[in-house]
Amino acid sequence: MDFTFHKNFSELDPDEWNALLSESVNDMPFLRFEYLSAWWSTRGGGEWLEADLAMVSARESERLVGIAPLFLSEYEGRQAMMLLGSIEISDYLDLIVRADDLSRFVSGLLDFLASDSALAWSAIDWYNLPEGSPTLTALEAESTKRGWDFVQEPFRPALYVPLPGDFEEYLMSIDKKQRHEIRRKMRRAEGGEQNVRWYIVEDESVLDSEIDDLLSLMANDPNKEVFLTEVMRTQMRTSVHAAFNAGWLQLAFMEVDGKKAAGYLNFDYGDRIWVYNSGLDFNYKDLSPGWVLLGYLLQWANEHGRSEFDFMRGDEDYKYKFGAIKRDVVRVRVIRS
Repeated sequence: MDFTFHKNFSELDPDEWNALLSESVNDMPFLRFEYLSAWWSTRGGGEWLEADLAMVSARESERLVGIAPLFLSEYEGRQAMMLLGSIEISDYLDLIVRADDLSRFVSGLLDFLASDSALAWSAIDWYNLPEGSPTLTALEAESTKRGWDFVQEPFRPALYVPLPGDFEEYLMSIDKKQRHEIRRKMRRAEGGEQNVRWYIVEDESVLDSEIDDLLSLMANDPNKEVFLTEVMRTQMRTSVHAAFNAGWLQLAFMEVDGKKAAGYLNFDYGDRIWVYNSGLDFNYKDLSPGWVLLGYLLQWANEHGRSEFDFMRGDEDYKYKFGAIKRDVVRVRVIRS
């Protein structure tokens, strides 16, 4: 297996990258070439001011076997190899490699990283790996073999809803009180005097104005207003355009009398809806637009054969009310001796 460092995204072919990802141990939108290259262009919306790209690819007989999407930065007092996408705005991360090649790839990757004295790294510090990722087992085994310290710990909860393919069946699977509440809110919105409609953005010519509206809705939340710095707004715009161009954006709005009351920025990727962010106009709180739009989106996901509605990181109470199940993403550290 031949390993190569890459300090520029232009050195890797986007189609080859995404094709490998589609067969990887974890195929996730946050690992797509277009997402991570957009993330790197703003250093995660300004999260990483000092960082050096250190991606690694591996080939056998010119066949792409694996990609370690890495960067090097000082973190918590160490020169650490981090996963691109870390930490705050990419809910799931991992290596890009097929399951059959994983153990060999991890073994070769650690040897390759250790062989370059110019890197001067002392730790691997990877966030947001799904708790069931086989990468964790492979990394622990190879670290132990080398006598390196390995520590794995839960980082944040990440909630999801399995979908049966039928909206009524889904509703029957959740708590009776919450089921009635969801139905009541949706009926009230549909049956009132105000004109309520929802839609998914499909027209590229209006995409920029729709992004503006989403950011305005998000900024109604004081915490999100602080989060939405200019560089973070640039990051979000770039990511939304990348997802739209690649065909896996789901940007949805609920309007009341022609004015946006709620918006959801999701990814429709694989057979799963990935709920990335949202915003509300609190002037319409009596209509519960967030709940209502979420109900429409869950109905759409069931009707269109999606198997999972992934709320991703965060254990907010409303997610449980919609029937969410808890799992974790983890942080794993390897201290090189």
